[in-house]
Amino acid sequence: MTMSEAQATAQWELGKLVHDLDMESNAWMRERVTQLGLTVAQASALRELTGPMTMRELAGQMSCEPSNATVVIDKLESLQLIERRSHPTDRRAKQLHLTPDGAERRKRLLKLLSQEPVVVGLTPQEQDVLQNLLRRAIAARQAS
Repeated sequence: MTMSEAQATAQWELGKLVHDLDMESNAWMRERVTQLGLTVAQASALRELTGPMTMRELAGQMSCEPSNATVVIDKLESLQLIERRSHPTDRRAKQLHLTPDGAERRKRLLKLLSQEPVVVGLTPQEQDVLQNLLRRAIAARQAS
């Protein structure tokens, strides 16, 4: 095997491992959030809504387009977990706020997610290293 073949194989295997971890972690997440009557996207919105924020801010936190976040927020609003309020300084914008039921569901979500690590078989320190490496790789890819 030539060096370029070995590099291509290594890159392919790394990509496959990242993909497999993504698939496993999504299944893990889906299994947990359905216990709360949520989809993964709805759980993501609740988790990221740490205080009042605009749809654009929330979409950025969720790593999605605002138009995609709108569908999620509309559903959470219909479930009376989130409400839209006038923005205090921008008449054109609305801020998203958790309702009391939304805050309670978020609290239950965080408790549920903290009961078991998403990546098993690694120490907490190894999980921190993996998280930092993945962040660096994503940031480098986005910068290129």
